[in-house]
Amino acid sequence: MFRMTTTPNPRLLASNETPAACALNPQGRRPAVLVCEHASRRIPAALNGLGLSAEAAVSHAAWDIGALDLSRALAEALDCPLVHSTISRLVYDCNRPPDSAGAMPQTSEVFDIPGNRGLSAPQRAARVHEVYEPFRTLLSETLDTRPEPQVLVTIHSFTPVYNGAPRAVELGLLHDADDRAAHTMLRHATGSGLRVALNEPYSATDGVTHTLREHGIARGIPNVMIEVRNDLIDTPKGLDRIAGILIPILRATVDELTSAGAVQ
Repeated sequence: MFRMTTTPNPRLLASNETPAACALNPQGRRPAVLVCEHASRRIPAALNGLGLSAEAAVSHAAWDIGALDLSRALAEALDCPLVHSTISRLVYDCNRPPDSAGAMPQTSEVFDIPGNRGLSAPQRAARVHEVYEPFRTLLSETLDTRPEPQVLVTIHSFTPVYNGAPRAVELGLLHDADDRAAHTMLRHATGSGLRVALNEPYSATDGVTHTLREHGIARGIPNVMIEVRNDLIDTPKGLDRIAGILIPILRATVDELTSAGAVQ
């Protein structure tokens, strides 16, 4: 039976497991901020691996495979900041608000998450306080200390097969109420050689645009969520290819949206 470590007034993260979020290249010159909410599969020792199977612990359920490496490559090439979580999304999904069932899911596709069953209010609050809030604060501070106009871009990956159904799309561009960045990026992606689609394999109705709403739409800045099929970026060669395709697309998108008079 799965058992979680318990101590009086426990802290979730040990001192050697912090920070829960990092900002790379905060002084980057291009007016964009990249975000990778599902960058890590790291689970704090206090949670005893959440009781995950060996397969689940390294699967897409625990993190977005290839997303952090792609985000780093894009941030370096574009010379812009990157904010990313350092904790598995199964501990807390930083692209979900605290009241969402998906913030601390009990299942993820075919995998059970035993360590997320029957969480008490204090246990849930600890994850919000130690994982979500540091990420949210760091992203807010990064955006607020940079000159406007700017563009918010979140980077994700998705599986080629989900619940037994193959996915043909290779690059998804997702938006919520503000579709400026998604449509601009779609136009610049024409001729990229990738199968590109708007709001696939997810859309705002799936609850995946929390970061866009919380940090982009609330500030009135263009924002887009990029989803790359993870079999395209799970090797160094594949990663280099996709980064090489996305760099000029993102550069053109950001520069167009932040040119004089482009952002209202």
